[in-house]
Amino acid sequence: MSNLKSLNFYFVKYKWHFTAGILFVALSTIFGTYQGVIVRNGTNKILSLINSNQQIPNSDFIFLSVQLIGFALISGLFMFLMRQTIIVMSRHIEYDQKNEIYNHYQHLNSSFYKKHTTGDLMNRVSEDVSKVRMYTGPAIMYIANTIVTTLTVLIFMFNVNTKLTLLVFLPLPILSFIIYKVSDKINKQSGLVQKELGNLTTQAQETFSAIRVIKAYGRESFFENEMKKKGNVYKTTALKLNAIEAMFHPFMSLMIGLSVLITVWIGGKLAIENKIEAGNITEFILYVYKLTWPFASLGWVTSLIQRASASQKRINEFLNTKSDIININTSEYKIKGDIEFKNVSFTYPENNVTALKNINFKLLAGQTIGITGDIGSGKSTLLNLITRNYDCTFGEILFDDKSIKEHNINIIRQNLAIVPQDVFLFSDTIYNNIAFGINQHSNELVVEYAKKSAVHNNILNFKDKYQTVVGERGVTLSGGQKQRITIARALITKPQILIFDDCLSAVDVETEEEIIKNLKQEMKNKTSVIVSHRLSSIKHADLILYLKNGEILEQGTHEELLKLNNTYANLYKLQNS
Repeated sequence: MSNLKSLNFYFVKYKWHFTAGILFVALSTIFGTYQGVIVRNGTNKILSLINSNQQIPNSDFIFLSVQLIGFALISGLFMFLMRQTIIVMSRHIEYDQKNEIYNHYQHLNSSFYKKHTTGDLMNRVSEDVSKVRMYTGPAIMYIANTIVTTLTVLIFMFNVNTKLTLLVFLPLPILSFIIYKVSDKINKQSGLVQKELGNLTTQAQETFSAIRVIKAYGRESFFENEMKKKGNVYKTTALKLNAIEAMFHPFMSLMIGLSVLITVWIGGKLAIENKIEAGNITEFILYVYKLTWPFASLGWVTSLIQRASASQKRINEFLNTKSDIININTSEYKIKGDIEFKNVSFTYPENNVTALKNINFKLLAGQTIGITGDIGSGKSTLLNLITRNYDCTFGEILFDDKSIKEHNINIIRQNLAIVPQDVFLFSDTIYNNIAFGINQHSNELVVEYAKKSAVHNNILNFKDKYQTVVGERGVTLSGGQKQRITIARALITKPQILIFDDCLSAVDVETEEEIIKNLKQEMKNKTSVIVSHRLSSIKHADLILYLKNGEILEQGTHEELLKLNNTYANLYKLQNS
């Protein structure tokens, strides 16, 4: 139960639902249990009339039936209200918890997402939260029902005969002991089930995301077998959990049967000795069956609690994960766009790989910096530091002559737009993808920036033009079209700092020239950072960095680097030969 303590906040938040639900449980139980008294009185009266050879009047049957039906209806009404409070409360908690996890995900930094798969993240916000809801709703409801029913029935039974009550309840401590022993096994096995379900979800998610690559290589059978393997592991783990849970039901049926047997046997003896009335036997049998469902559900409820505990533990692991990027400034202000790196080095915390070593440069607002170099030289890492997806390991990064760590990270990102190397489009219309980063937009504005990114004419060739739905991750578009739509999405926000991460690789030279020309006009007096393997994309930059093995091998303007007649000059000659 320690893992479930974090849910107490929600019980306090919805205290009126919870309190009303417990009250309705009590009222439903009291009216339902009082039916035993009616049955006892009716049995005694019928036996009395039979013993005196009198005919049983129809009015007595009618009165007895009306009483039983009346109390059953009232008990049922309060049971309905019980579900309308406690189960509704659990749905509210489920809604709040999913939002809490989702919002927390968005505040975690890049290193977190490198350690955890998308399938596992989705599983915790869906399957795990659903398991927890079964605790905050049905489990809480049946626990309350069991406690209130047990106490109410005990009061009624002790009022009749203490000895018979104790004997009837004799099997219950044995049942409790079995539940105690099996609970720990259920808890451990539930954790394994959720883990395997996460693996299964991850496998499915990766398969569907890479379906085009899988089909292109004819690997459908391989992935089908992989899915079957993971499915079999999940099935075996889940069946083992079901086998443990299945131990409850036969044993509970045996315990309940023993209680009824004791009631008839001992109760009959006590009735013969005139220590109880004959009607008390039928009354006690009714009470035993009143306890049947609460105690029969005890094993199921215990299983729900154990599963919820295992799921909440997994949820807490993520909720207790704190972002390495801490925002200490919440004030509002404007960013000019100066960027400076002072002796910056960076080592990835996930694998201890040093990606950047002693990087120094200064970029004033309105200037453009071009970054090139070999694959794995640290270009994308440098961009991750500018956008503060990571904090540098050594050195200092300055924005407008102030440490990036002292800035409001939200202000920096509001004034920054990035066109990533790995282009991502939402499964939405082209229009909405371009207008994604702004709140107020118009058709004219979207068309204007589609033209500036040289994709307007392509869009007009589509049947639905700007209302064309691009599919998941833009699957219906070519690589060049996706890149240019992403560029339009960045430019339309009119950022103070614009970052291009090798995003012109899929366009031809003429289109590249057009985009660069429009970019120069659009980014006047604003800062641009362009990463590219194509030197034609960065040759107009005010400063060019050539990186190798995480260090600056050469830096200067295009003309200065050509005069050096070194690595950059050789690469430029090679690309233009």
